[in-house]
Amino acid sequence: MYKDIGLFIDGEWLYPEGDKACLDIINPSTHQTLGRLACADQDDLDRALHAATQAFAQWKTSSAEERSKVLYEAYRIILSEVESIAALMTLDQGKPLAEAMAEVRFCAEHAKWHAEECKRVYGRLVPARNPKVRQSVVKRPVGVCCAFTPWNFPFNQAIRKICAALGAGCTLILKGPEEAPAAVAALADIFQRAGLPDGCLNLVWGNPEQISNYLINSEKVAKVSFTGSIAVGKKLAALAGAKMKRVSMELGGHAAVIVCASSDLDKVCSVLVDAKFRNAGQICISPSRFFVHESVIDEFMTALVAKTRQVRVGDGMDPDTRMGPLCNARQVERLQALVDDSLASGASLVMGGGRIDRPGNYFQPTVLANVPSTARLMQEEPFGPVIPVVAFDDLDTVIGVANALPYGLAAYGFSEDRIECAKLAEGLEAGMISINHYGLGMPETPFGGIKDSGYGSEGGAETYDSYLSTVLISEMTRP
Repeated sequence: MYKDIGLFIDGEWLYPEGDKACLDIINPSTHQTLGRLACADQDDLDRALHAATQAFAQWKTSSAEERSKVLYEAYRIILSEVESIAALMTLDQGKPLAEAMAEVRFCAEHAKWHAEECKRVYGRLVPARNPKVRQSVVKRPVGVCCAFTPWNFPFNQAIRKICAALGAGCTLILKGPEEAPAAVAALADIFQRAGLPDGCLNLVWGNPEQISNYLINSEKVAKVSFTGSIAVGKKLAALAGAKMKRVSMELGGHAAVIVCASSDLDKVCSVLVDAKFRNAGQICISPSRFFVHESVIDEFMTALVAKTRQVRVGDGMDPDTRMGPLCNARQVERLQALVDDSLASGASLVMGGGRIDRPGNYFQPTVLANVPSTARLMQEEPFGPVIPVVAFDDLDTVIGVANALPYGLAAYGFSEDRIECAKLAEGLEAGMISINHYGLGMPETPFGGIKDSGYGSEGGAETYDSYLSTVLISEMTRP
């Protein structure tokens, strides 16, 4: 079912062979080896750059209708192969099979949205001051792009960048996640079968730092897109900035959740538990700092703990599993350090708190109370199944606390009072704000952050903005 995964360059798969560098692909549920992953060397990167450059010369002249047909066909193929793609994702990433299937099925809509939206990339006419002059504004693809995507949502993150680049008329070299490569490899195969010309999409793996430095420094690359940590994002943005390249960055978050006294607590806890433990909390927009009004915090904690205890942890292939393992062992160690620091700082352990004693990267669903603002857990993105809960007594004050960190990706507010809802919507500082539900990440809505959480949007009407150049043509039409 799971096989070795190669590089995909100029329409050809290059599989691991001989003594050429490769990596083992590990199942995070069992620590068993699933297969081998080919690693790109400089010759491979040069070949990918050449292929993308040659392909761009033709793809940039394709009509919006041609590009739309490829994206629509990819949409159709994805929907016909949801189960097989999802099973591969569960094996190497760890999330429950039901979640993996939902990711693939939902992300097919990104291909559909981009297929529709690429036909609406309009220019305009600008009335000229001289009647003999015609002024037009046109949108042109920027060129060869490189993109770097993470392991937490391998299919989701890759398809967003692939569809935006290809729909705009650009070509792409994508470095996918070495920990969870199968779903991304499936996308390369899908787009090839959908009729995408060779060289328009190229897929590489290997040493992240070496690949990013080489691609971003190449004169052939015009645009860089990255989803990942703030620390790495800043390095790549600086590297691209030195070359004056287009950049879009979707970086980390530490989403505040503010629960007001008027909230329907049972409903709120159901929403938050589902959101928090999805993908074992390894989500950049995961609710991760819980601020609850002091008058209802006891009732809130009772409901929260009761619903959290219902989260069954296990192998993602088990249909009864609600939360799978963390993707890698590094996350387990990091989460344990954050929990230990919180307890040493004076927090109270309500439930969970550590690794589950079984093979695999399993961590207990964890709830902590009274976590000091100085604890690392309140300052750093946990990216795991840990909930810190803190009481507040004044809405304006807690909005200020929520905004105090340099993160600005997502934020959540819950209240049955319309005035409080307005305060939350207007006061929270984030690129995406969700009030009284968990409603982010749709293909038709922009996805992106502010402050240290990055810049640029994926999805929505803004999806093509950073892949297109705006060009003014001012033409004297007659003497």
